[in-house]
Amino acid sequence: MIKKKTYFANTDNEIKWYIVDANGKTLGRLAAQVAMVLRGKNQPTYTPYVDMGNRVVIINAEKVVVTGKKHDQERYYHHSGYPGGLKERTLKEMMQHQPEQVIHHAVRGMLPQNRLGRKLSKKLKVYRGPEHPHQAQQPKPLN
Repeated sequence: MIKKKTYFANTDNEIKWYIVDANGKTLGRLAAQVAMVLRGKNQPTYTPYVDMGNRVVIINAEKVVVTGKKHDQERYYHHSGYPGGLKERTLKEMMQHQPEQVIHHAVRGMLPQNRLGRKLSKKLKVYRGPEHPHQAQQPKPLN
């Protein structure tokens, strides 16, 4: 009988930075790809409950594409904390005012809904234009 050992990934993985240009990419497909990289599923040492140390920088957030009638039908809600403080915006309004939040919200929805997911969502950096302050980390382009 052959004894198989279970692989346990180290929690001290090296940090890898990736950069994604959102220009002309579909929102859902982009979010799924970024969520997979943040989880570490693109590495052979993937372990579901471990932060694999990946960071993702998304540039040109205002140029992301949404298909169909989602510009008018998709709604984003937030609450001020006061009675009657529920605020509602359409995707069109969000893309005009906060396109970074649209991508961040989409990726956040594809991460686990627990402590690990909250930790991973902090490692996503989204910027409206082509400039970003992470040049020193030398991010690799994500294909």
